[in-house]
Amino acid sequence: MDDPQYADGYFLGPTLIDNVTADMQSYKEEIFGPTLQIMRVDTLDEAITLLTEHEYGNGCSIFTENGAAARQFSDNVEVGMVGVNVPIPVPMAFHTFGGWKSSAFNEHNQHGMEGIRFYTKVKTVTTRWKGSVGAEFSIPTLS
Repeated sequence: MDDPQYADGYFLGPTLIDNVTADMQSYKEEIFGPTLQIMRVDTLDEAITLLTEHEYGNGCSIFTENGAAARQFSDNVEVGMVGVNVPIPVPMAFHTFGGWKSSAFNEHNQHGMEGIRFYTKVKTVTTRWKGSVGAEFSIPTLS
């Protein structure tokens, strides 16, 4: 970049992209950073199919008060990390991190002991059940 103001790079603040559809560039590409995309679907099966058929399989989240729906989603969606009522499926650095399909470096997770163990696929599911308080879009803490 020719602008000296950005000689060392630039910062993009947290970004929320709502009403994402499968034909949008933000959906087709893998975005890392402080970005959350929200897709709205009519059925649970549509959500599972949409994510399972995607080229990348890093992570996704579902917000629900229905435990059966959360279990069906977690068990059947083909991604490496699933969040249930948490926006980021890997809340702490010591949790394993790893996607599936084109979102992985290989067939292993990248952090911790999982990075050297030989498992063909690992799925991390992080869940939070706090009662009927509605969706919260922050990382859970111990307090």
